[in-house]
Amino acid sequence: MKKLLFLVAAVILGTNVSNAQSDYTFAAGLGLDLFSGVTLVGPSAKYFFAEEHAGQAELMFESGLTTLTALYEYHGDISGADGLQWFAGAGPSILFFGEGIGTEIALRPIVGLDYKIDGVPLAFSFDWRPFIGLGDLLGNEVGAFGIGVRYIIE
Repeated sequence: MKKLLFLVAAVILGTNVSNAQSDYTFAAGLGLDLFSGVTLVGPSAKYFFAEEHAGQAELMFESGLTTLTALYEYHGDISGADGLQWFAGAGPSILFFGEGIGTEIALRPIVGLDYKIDGVPLAFSFDWRPFIGLGDLLGNEVGAFGIGVRYIIE
């Protein structure tokens, strides 16, 4: 956990940050959550409720597993890279295992990049999102990543 906090702090402090201004308010599309040989796919949406603050929600599916994730993300601009922002945050995931296995809650810290193509209503994101299982079904997973492709609605 200390290493994760150090990584998040290093990304935030090591990036030349100016006042972040998102080029969009709301986008929805497709998300992927990749970890331990599992690929979850489903709808993903991001909403900026302030210039630097966004919420991201995802409902992902894989055979025998469904996850619901809600993340808070703080965004910052990367100097000299128009449309590209870094972000860091955290939130919970609820994992529903099929065949009577049960339900698990996991904490999901997140750090990544969000790119809005100038003149095109598309935004892409790539992030590192390890999870910390808070029950008996899961352990901790450091090698978890997310990919998002979203159409900008507003």
